[in-house]
Amino acid sequence: MAARVRQTVTRLADGRELIYFDDTEPFVSGAATRETRDRRVLPAVAATSELRRDPLTGEWVTFAAHRMDRTFLPAVAECPLCPSTPGAATEIPADDYDVVVFENRFPALGADSELPGTESSGADADGTDADGTDRLWSRRPAGGRCEVVAFTADHDAAFAELDAQRARTVVDVLAARTATLSALPGVRQVFCFENRGAEIGVTLQHPHGQIYAYPFLPPRTTTLVARAREHRARTGRSLQRDVLDAERRVGTRVVWSGTAWTAYVPAAARWPIEVHLAPHRDVPDLAALDETERDELAVLQRDMLGRVDRFFDGVDRVPYIAAWHQAPIGGDREHGRLFCQIFSVRRAADKLKYLAGSESAMGAWISDTTPERIAARLREVGT
Repeated sequence: MAARVRQTVTRLADGRELIYFDDTEPFVSGAATRETRDRRVLPAVAATSELRRDPLTGEWVTFAAHRMDRTFLPAVAECPLCPSTPGAATEIPADDYDVVVFENRFPALGADSELPGTESSGADADGTDADGTDRLWSRRPAGGRCEVVAFTADHDAAFAELDAQRARTVVDVLAARTATLSALPGVRQVFCFENRGAEIGVTLQHPHGQIYAYPFLPPRTTTLVARAREHRARTGRSLQRDVLDAERRVGTRVVWSGTAWTAYVPAAARWPIEVHLAPHRDVPDLAALDETERDELAVLQRDMLGRVDRFFDGVDRVPYIAAWHQAPIGGDREHGRLFCQIFSVRRAADKLKYLAGSESAMGAWISDTTPERIAARLREVGT
């Protein structure tokens, strides 16, 4: 991480780790330190998540019943991501902060669960008994880790409204946490993402992202890896690299092109608004980005999210998901390549895209627009 960001590691009242990432004085120089004492009295996190493998698809499903009671759309005065005040202690003990990362109080993965080694009842990680007999229902603890990333102390801000320094700090933070979590035993992929908007299903309105360290490869990654592996075996080249080069060559769906990054709408975009941010250099994850790439990414991501907010006339803040696809850890890492997928469920100023019968039951997508129209509109609303 660049020297301009200083980390301060502490613990919350229930033992969860919290890390301040400071980019402003007097904290970045170490002349002062953020408040580290959590004044609350909290019980230990009781998370007993479990993974079960669907015998029909081979996909792992996470069961985290304790999350049913997680905080849901609290009033601004009760927001757990705002700084603490004398009258209200939050998840963040300091009275102000730059960027903060902490372990989720209601994690889908990890906490009391053990990182995977063997499955219950003597089953191996591939879903077979120790004697080699197939089992229908493989189960194992849902190891891994879930973290929250608060982008700013300003409750009413948006990522697109962060200044260049803060956006760059967030990039550095995600890169640093990707490197740290990738080194944990049993982790197969690190997924950084931001959910924004009640329509997406957010439970906290404060601008923040999350990081999941999965103990398995999610279905989307499994598909991406399989396609990339087949393409390399057939052509000797990287599939994502070939797609990026083709999009830049054709140019029809390119929205933004810089020195180190390109933003384009994929030719088979599923969502009413969708744009991919791809680095020109082949890199596996955020941690592998160099200083120049991180600088340009901070500009590009703010720009694209601002365009998403201006996509529909009369809509101030469009709901979106910004999802960082990173290479798997361990096997198949060579078949992964970093890119960010930004997409929205809003298909008109007053309408949402619902995943109904064809999409939800069969996974067969039907779009009400075209990628070329999406790209044209994103270019039109640029500043």
